[in-house]
Amino acid sequence: MSLPRILPLACILAGLAAPAFAQGEVNLYSSRHYDTDERLYSDFEDQTGIKVNRIEGKADELITRLKSEGVNSPADVLLTVDAGRIWRAEEAGLLDSVASDDLTSRIPAALRHPDNRWFGVSTRARMIFFDKDRVAEPPQSYADLADPKYKGMVCARSSSNIYMQSLLAAKIAHNGADAARDWAAGLKANLARDPQGGDTDQLRGIISGECDIALANSYYFARALRVDVKGLSDEIDSIGWVFPDQDGTGTHVNISAGGVLKSAPNRANAILFLEYLVSDSAQAYLAAGNDEFPVVAGVGKSASVVQLGEFRADDLNLSALGINQAEAQKIYNQVGYE
Repeated sequence: MSLPRILPLACILAGLAAPAFAQGEVNLYSSRHYDTDERLYSDFEDQTGIKVNRIEGKADELITRLKSEGVNSPADVLLTVDAGRIWRAEEAGLLDSVASDDLTSRIPAALRHPDNRWFGVSTRARMIFFDKDRVAEPPQSYADLADPKYKGMVCARSSSNIYMQSLLAAKIAHNGADAARDWAAGLKANLARDPQGGDTDQLRGIISGECDIALANSYYFARALRVDVKGLSDEIDSIGWVFPDQDGTGTHVNISAGGVLKSAPNRANAILFLEYLVSDSAQAYLAAGNDEFPVVAGVGKSASVVQLGEFRADDLNLSALGINQAEAQKIYNQVGYE
């Protein structure tokens, strides 16, 4: 059977009927919400004969549900977005280590847990965007965003946003807390407005003239290249972009990631599902569905992503993003970054 989409926490905890504990099924809790993922599920079912039952909701709500269900949870796989969020599930003791040659050979070490408790299945880059006419010398690194010459020019999201927490967590891992604090203070001083809205709103700020420079994930921009995004696509040619830190640590990347639950009733099927997600066909669906980058080398990118060009990614193991998450929020609070 296929379960309905559930979003509010109150509904999640309201006692919906659980997926069946059947040999030919896998029960997925997913915070991905892209229509193209339907092709993933149907393709997996066609290839294996294993039925995918799923519950969809926000990542933190699903993690709360998993903790509440405990060992009686019907869930086999948790699929979510951002290493900081999958780390929360790991930290709660929900995820089990998986031994799989397919997963470890096809996914770079930086994009999976050191003990194989979660695995990245697609990536996105945290990029710098700028107005081509108003910015003659755009920032080339994340550090540049704190340079006083860009005072009053930068738009970025709030400190409560997981993307901002993960970026600062990476800076802590690379440079230490003191340097990260200096950077956060410098970024705050250079803001063109109080942090507000999502990544697309930062890009729209360039179009409106409110911002000259914006920090956003690659897929928000690539999506506006592929389909019409109100307030962005019509004038997108006025925006330039930079993959930061190409002469340093490399561009910060993040992931969609999946892990097998310790209490998984269909463990073998859960591992098969994760292995399917790193097959060439699934990698193409995953990446194209949200204008992201495949994690597996050699898999073709969607046309919108190809337009962004090639770049060198930071090879920091993304488990550091979760480990340093609390410290990152503490630093933002200390410098008054809202």
